[in-house]
Amino acid sequence: MLGQMMNFPLTIGSLVDHAARYHGTTRIVSVNTVYGIESTTWASVNANAHRLGDALTNLGLRPQARCATIAWNNRRHLEIYFGVSGAGFICHTINPRLFPEQLIYIINHAEDEVLFIDKTFIPLVKAIRDKLTFVKYIVLMEGRDEESGYEINGLTYYDELISIGSPEKDWPDFDENTASSLCYTSGTTGNPKGVLFSHRSTVLHSFASNTRDCIGFSARDIVLPVVPMFHVNAWGSPYACAMVGAQIVLPGPRLDGASLVNLIEKYRVSIALGVPTIWRGLLTEARKLDTTLGSLKRTVVGGSACPPSMIAEFRDDFDVELIHAWGMTEMSPLGSSNQPLAKHFDLPISEQHALRENQGRPPWGVELKIVDPSGVELPKDGVTQGDLMVRGHWILERYFRQTREETLTDDWFHTGDVATLDNDGYLSIKDRSKDIIKSGGEWISSVDLENIAIAHPSLEDAAVIGVHHEKWDERPILVAVPAEKHSPSESDVLTIFDGKVAKWHIPDKVVFTDLLPRNATGKVLKRNLRETYCNILID
Repeated sequence: MLGQMMNFPLTIGSLVDHAARYHGTTRIVSVNTVYGIESTTWASVNANAHRLGDALTNLGLRPQARCATIAWNNRRHLEIYFGVSGAGFICHTINPRLFPEQLIYIINHAEDEVLFIDKTFIPLVKAIRDKLTFVKYIVLMEGRDEESGYEINGLTYYDELISIGSPEKDWPDFDENTASSLCYTSGTTGNPKGVLFSHRSTVLHSFASNTRDCIGFSARDIVLPVVPMFHVNAWGSPYACAMVGAQIVLPGPRLDGASLVNLIEKYRVSIALGVPTIWRGLLTEARKLDTTLGSLKRTVVGGSACPPSMIAEFRDDFDVELIHAWGMTEMSPLGSSNQPLAKHFDLPISEQHALRENQGRPPWGVELKIVDPSGVELPKDGVTQGDLMVRGHWILERYFRQTREETLTDDWFHTGDVATLDNDGYLSIKDRSKDIIKSGGEWISSVDLENIAIAHPSLEDAAVIGVHHEKWDERPILVAVPAEKHSPSESDVLTIFDGKVAKWHIPDKVVFTDLLPRNATGKVLKRNLRETYCNILID
């Protein structure tokens, strides 16, 4: 016997239709690539999304055709999110920071037929155009621009394209498990891998994101997604914001501290999402400008571990709650977020603050476990470390053009992280499995050491790696970037570890450098550092 309830498919088009129907006048602010700042509404975004979907259909694209974007966070990109997927095509967001060879591989592997680009990326696309096998249309995300037209032959203009579509055109009917969007991993080793999301997984991910124990967007919020829309779909925030009708401020190409502070102040932003490096720049600029960031109530930090010193800085100096989150492209990306349980409010304030430093608990829809090298599940005692495995409603079953067997282990996805779990489900990421340091048979977390080091007032950035040691096999060293106008000594830096970790955890050496190597998503390339410094304790 089946339940006797109405059954409508969970689709991305329904999200933006809802936003237009019940929050149509809610403002969307967009910092555009070319012509400054504009203000629009959910109703207008929805109308243009329908126009776009109809226009792409009229071009003769087959269902599930891939439509790629190389673009900043702006109004047109938001319309593409909903218009492409809503019309039954697949929205493929591409990271422009990848190497040209990786971009060519990704676009051809996905078999993208349409490529939407911001004007910033005209030179990038011009250089690789002849190697894009399947691309039929390149669409500049502006009105007619003759200058750009001279650079790329046959360029189509977004505003002209959507003008041929109807805002009244209904979304087509299809199964909620139909593919909706595509993102590729950063590809630190080998070629990037595609993750193909469905309408169902995206809507369920939005529901989870909007629960109070996760991010909890609401119609009362003004949301600043600093995390790029090419980075796992801005962590799903455009979809979640449409679901509740939240205001959005889209920051465009300028992500420096001064620009972000100005947007927060001018548009009264209440919640912002980004990676630690972004927030470091914002905090520095906020102090220079002597602003309190008075409207900002919450920041969500993901992408890499957030230093406890940054959590404290937001909390103590600006009265902003920092929500530590964790996830991966393969997880849509939400896997956990750090919110306290009721019982935690009985703890001393120092213990409450310490609790906020880990990656938090999974929402409904995500299961976590840790296992030993043979696959045996380990205890959830908050101490035992193991390989982190995940499964759930918005976690991939297989990589694009790969098999389930190539992707999963006993129906679980191996994250590549080493972590602990406690009885309440709180997750603490200790390291990437390839980055954890084994010294004399004992494990040392590079993440723990980095979180301590970055709190040093004379350091701007820091990374810890394991290098060869004749006696202990591996020992940690600290690769540090001095802060502007600072010249710290090795001994001065190492004092910050005193009393915070066991003495044998303290790095054996500090190496100062001007810049840490990072990949296209901003993560430190520790492999490169290990290649450079692998024998520094032996030579």
